[in-house]
Amino acid sequence: MGSKPKFWYTDDDGQRWLFKYPTAKTGEHWAEKIAAEVAAAIGINHARVELALFEERRGSATESFAVVEDSDMIASLDTAESIDGHRPRSLYHGNQLLARIFGDYDPEKRFRNSRHTLENIWLALDRFFDGISHRSKKTIAEYVVLDAVIGNTDRHHENWALLGGRVAKRWVWIVAPSYDHASSLGREISDDRRDKLLADKRVSYYSERARGGIYWSKNDRRAPGPLELVRRSFNRYPALFTPTLKQLEKLCNNTMTDVVNRVPEDWMTPSSRMFALELMRYNMSELRKLAP
Repeated sequence: MGSKPKFWYTDDDGQRWLFKYPTAKTGEHWAEKIAAEVAAAIGINHARVELALFEERRGSATESFAVVEDSDMIASLDTAESIDGHRPRSLYHGNQLLARIFGDYDPEKRFRNSRHTLENIWLALDRFFDGISHRSKKTIAEYVVLDAVIGNTDRHHENWALLGGRVAKRWVWIVAPSYDHASSLGREISDDRRDKLLADKRVSYYSERARGGIYWSKNDRRAPGPLELVRRSFNRYPALFTPTLKQLEKLCNNTMTDVVNRVPEDWMTPSSRMFALELMRYNMSELRKLAP
């Protein structure tokens, strides 16, 4: 899915991976890797990502956590249970769920879709899981917090999903691991721009001006940034967001520095490293104000 060039391959152990080329002059590949490591440090379920080379071109490789969608699964409305160890697992994207629940929802409008609100996501999960949706909502809340930490602006309705699997002759469901974090950590700006923002101490300006993929109200012209979305969500849904905000204690400054510095030296410039770290530090400082 999506417009960026990519392809599936199978490794020597039979596991499928998706190789993605980064957009030219961006750090989408290292942003994917750092985001996955940050999610791991916080304790948020995420797709495994590795830096990768194909024919001397750099990119990222994401391990598959699903198999080809089975149309039978879409008809099932079972409550969520663990399906680890059971195959097949099939991916059911957010736009498919929202279009099923809301008949007038446009599943093809990936960007600037003001119907893609957190409230509508909650309503869709309530109906899909027949009211037993607290765990699924909490998982989505974790992904929203992760987006705020790394400045991920691309959580559109194809970048979250449910996983279905047949267990004991019935379908059971969980929220899929978080995936596709390439639009994070200032991966799109030039080193000159990074250096100026750092020198002028305006990394906070970059963070606060961001626009995300989840709207607050269907009447809004633009979605709030990842950080602002958490601020509003925490005030309205504290029970869902407080546990993950408290998990951020695991992500100290040394951990963030170690994660960024594990990217090979020739894959990131010094400016991109410093900017990624300063962006996460600012975002973390703001998030800690919500649940100190």
